[in-house]
Amino acid sequence: MDHSIITFLSIVLLILGILGTFLPVLPGLVLSLAGLLIYKYGTDSDLSMIYIWAFVILTLASAVLNYIIPAKTNRKYGGTRWGSIGSVIGTIVGIFLPIPLGFLVGMFAGVFIGELLHDSKDMNKALKSTKGAFIGFIYGTGFSLVVGIAMFLVVILDIVNVI
Repeated sequence: MDHSIITFLSIVLLILGILGTFLPVLPGLVLSLAGLLIYKYGTDSDLSMIYIWAFVILTLASAVLNYIIPAKTNRKYGGTRWGSIGSVIGTIVGIFLPIPLGFLVGMFAGVFIGELLHDSKDMNKALKSTKGAFIGFIYGTGFSLVVGIAMFLVVILDIVNVI
């Protein structure tokens, strides 16, 4: 296969991976890592294996942190298991809502409703838990986004022979 087609496919996967860091319907960094690997092994690239291993480790770390960070921030802000379950259900329902960023709206609504189902008299606690979920989402997404952009930049810089 022509190297320019492989390079183009790699860049498309890297861009989709970046989008996937905040859109749950795309597998995020897995797509970016696939784009990086296709670029490395499908072209005549001299890209160092240090980059590959570093991004594999960062992708695995991101996968773990995307579960740990929201749980920790949710707990830090007084959230319960009910809010965590509501978050998952809300995210799934939100994906199918015909509104922009429905998954995000669904996640926050799910946390809030889950906490209210746990303790219907404490709306302040439900709001704090929702705030914790938002902060966790920002931290996890931010980390993944930075890693995805870094993969993209490494490939672009290799294409123009800067690294």
